[in-house]
Amino acid sequence: MSTVDELVREWTAQLLDPGNAAALVVGAVALVLVLNRSTWPLLRNVVTIAHEGGHAVVALLSGRKLNGIRLHSDTSGLTVSTGRSSGPGMVLTLLAGYPAVSLLGLGGAWLVAADLAQVMLWVAIGLLVVMLLAIRNAYGVLSVLVTGGVLVAVSWLATPAWQALCCALFSWFLLFGGLRPIGELRRKRSRGRAPDSDADQLARLTGVPAAMWLLCWYLIGVVALLLGARWLLLMPQV
Repeated sequence: MSTVDELVREWTAQLLDPGNAAALVVGAVALVLVLNRSTWPLLRNVVTIAHEGGHAVVALLSGRKLNGIRLHSDTSGLTVSTGRSSGPGMVLTLLAGYPAVSLLGLGGAWLVAADLAQVMLWVAIGLLVVMLLAIRNAYGVLSVLVTGGVLVAVSWLATPAWQALCCALFSWFLLFGGLRPIGELRRKRSRGRAPDSDADQLARLTGVPAAMWLLCWYLIGVVALLLGARWLLLMPQV
């Protein structure tokens, strides 16, 4: 208990440190972007890119053949891979989408805290270039190109201080944005509107209730948010 108390006191002190004002402001902006009904429908495309990218990467790592990725204007997406219709590879592929968003945000937070914002930008751009090769529809190509174009512009035109702030904003956005779709899926399922969701497919493959998969994803997202917030509060002052 004393260890927990010490961590709480340490984190509280960091929150109140004026040097962390930039990180806190950027985090607040990201939270507004995620919660706002005007900005979320557009920016959710970025979350979908990360989600489908997670499916694609794990499909390849598990030995499946990636056939293509589609991103739609309603911010839904579809990753198609060929392989066994059951077994660990299929389970891991279905499992990967929702946590991928939060884990990418966590990785970005670590790079920002390590003063490697430029590295984060080029890694993200590289991943988008690779993903572009798997996109199979026009809207998907447009979404990836626009997202990549913004990152390229920040990398080429922004000063190091602004790069750090933009990368912090991106990380916060993914950390917060990784949680909202899980809540949206829970509400859709309660109305019977998502019978073939990742959670429902996992339930049919494993026998573990879909609600448990939602809880698992939510816990991963919350842990990633807490740890990522901790790292972002340690970002170099700008």
